[in-house]
Amino acid sequence: QLKLVESGGGLVRPGGSLRLSCGASGSLDWYSIAWFRQAPGKEREGLGCASDSDGGTYYADSVKGRFTISRDNAKKVVHLQMNTLYPEDTALYYCYAEHARLPGLEYWGQGTQVTVSS
Repeated sequence: QLKLVESGGGLVRPGGSLRLSCGASGSLDWYSIAWFRQAPGKEREGLGCASDSDGGTYYADSVKGRFTISRDNAKKVVHLQMNTLYPEDTALYYCYAEHARLPGLEYWGQGTQVTVSS
């Protein structure tokens, strides 16, 4: 069982930055980590992932160039650096872990709220 806990959310002005963190209760080795968000009344949106299998990071077009995912397996944490935030980035942000070798072994965090408003 892997527990994921997001932190770092809050209120930020348009154009500002936030760094979210996803801390894990156990090793992140063999896990690909993704970030999602969901705004009220909207479907959950995948933002990007840090793959375990090839070590690459991949981003949705909506956040490419503004958001950066980084991971530190030794510290059991994954970060989502968010720059140039817009009001439409307001949402509940979740991290997700999927085991690269065991399909179906997956975990979600509880989410952290990000509000972009002046």
